[in-house]
Amino acid sequence: MVHEENGSAAAAWIARLAQPVPGAASGNSPLAGLSFAVKDNIDVAGVPTTAACPAFDRQPIAHAAVVQKLLDAGASLLGKTNLDQFACGLNGTRSPYGEVPNAFDSRYVSGGSSSGSAYVVAKGEVDFALGTDTAGSGRVPAGLNNIVGIKPSRGLLSASGVVPAAQSADCVSIFARTVALAVDVLLAAAGPDARDPYSRELALRSDPFPPAFRFGVPDTLSFFGDLEAEAAFRDAQARLVALGGTPVTIPFAPLAEAAALLYESALVAERYAAVRGFFDAHGSQVIEPVRGILESGRGYSAADVFEAQTKLRALAQQVEPMWRGIDVLMVPTAPTHYTRDQMRADPVVLNRNLGAYTNFVNLLDYAAISVPSSLRADGLPFGITLIAPCGSDLALAELGQRYHHATGLPQGATGLPLPEPRAIRGLGVPQAPAMAIAVVGAHLSGMPLNGQLTERGATLLRATTTAPRYRLHALPGTVPPKPGLQRSAGGGSAIALEVWSVPVAQVGGFLALIPPPLGLGSVELADGSWVHGFICEGHALADAEDVSHHGGWRAYIASRTASSQAIST
Repeated sequence: MVHEENGSAAAAWIARLAQPVPGAASGNSPLAGLSFAVKDNIDVAGVPTTAACPAFDRQPIAHAAVVQKLLDAGASLLGKTNLDQFACGLNGTRSPYGEVPNAFDSRYVSGGSSSGSAYVVAKGEVDFALGTDTAGSGRVPAGLNNIVGIKPSRGLLSASGVVPAAQSADCVSIFARTVALAVDVLLAAAGPDARDPYSRELALRSDPFPPAFRFGVPDTLSFFGDLEAEAAFRDAQARLVALGGTPVTIPFAPLAEAAALLYESALVAERYAAVRGFFDAHGSQVIEPVRGILESGRGYSAADVFEAQTKLRALAQQVEPMWRGIDVLMVPTAPTHYTRDQMRADPVVLNRNLGAYTNFVNLLDYAAISVPSSLRADGLPFGITLIAPCGSDLALAELGQRYHHATGLPQGATGLPLPEPRAIRGLGVPQAPAMAIAVVGAHLSGMPLNGQLTERGATLLRATTTAPRYRLHALPGTVPPKPGLQRSAGGGSAIALEVWSVPVAQVGGFLALIPPPLGLGSVELADGSWVHGFICEGHALADAEDVSHHGGWRAYIASRTASSQAIST
């Protein structure tokens, strides 16, 4: 049944099952008791697969391989979600079943083609969902909806029972609100499958990226006039530096040239080949601009395809030395947001813009993870994507989890706080034994004494607040200015802080730099947990200004700066 309400929550679903397909009894599985949805180009036995084209409507008698594995792991399937027709698009407006809205503002696109899967995860309607990713469809919707999107190494998850888009570049992708759950899904669904001609057995990297790592940043970046996205990416780079990264500028031109081949060369013929039999007979029942894209694939010769493949291999050779200078590549997941009205008015160009930093990844055989980074001033999410060579899926997840939890963002659009991070299954211990220490003042990221942490190999775990039982005071005569934190018996405030992981071997040297009246104690966090953190001796607070109403030291310092500037003018 075609939905009439464009931009409504109902448009996220094509088939919401009256009775979920139950998962097997699997009490030891981390997926036991969880719920999921799948994009409607993935087969579920007894439920039509439409690929968002009602005339296509195939009737599968068996589950897709990945669906069967997740059911066997104990998860229950709630239904099938909307998509850009035949997984051809990155925006979520190309479906006769309705336009899927952004989970934060229904005027904006959700991202596609896995639009419905991203939306139902962001809204908390399911615990996780499957999408597919050929040109970015497992990442762009994640970035635009404040959730995690894993684009596995090609062939790691079977595509048997999945309607192909461009089969040699297709991946089944995973959406979740946390990295740890997405990894649980990945490991449950992974494995070679002889029914998939592109499946392969991959030995995944088992060691994490080192505590001090190098991350590539493109030498040219376009945000298509979106200043908020540009500022958000600068902030993201600073956060990755705080986690131990050193930025390295890399040439983006060959990556962009590879990306262009996906739609602007004979490689587009693979999209036509994927649905050739249906399209030749029923092309008039395919919506625009999908019809035009598939139609363009008819015009290329076999020689054209080989020429395009050779050009792609040459670009891969050109890019390969980049990995000798970096451990991971960081890009914006999507460079901007568009409204649904804007997308309808210019559907090809704006769709291409959304894929500016995703289209090359599968073509060059990389793994990737999109993680939330911030909520912009206009309330829209901004995400980043971490990319590394094939087989680095778990190492990317470990770094992605550290980054995600350092943001202090809520889970999707649910408003719920992130749970505590978990060890990434299948990955070794990321670093030497460390102690979590909370800082509230001059040691915060970007503040004058933060270098005392980073030069000792400390990494940022997360940004959060204390429980609402603390007072923050500005200690007089300290250089640089420092606060004193004290637990209040008579009520208090939630004070912004950061939790850093400090190598145990470096803790003593770090504490030796902390002058009285400050000392190490225990601090209660917003979620009720306790960590070591800096507190202040009570006698030092008698003449100290109470600045708790600012909510944190950074905000207090900013208010002082603003006051000084006002006086000077």
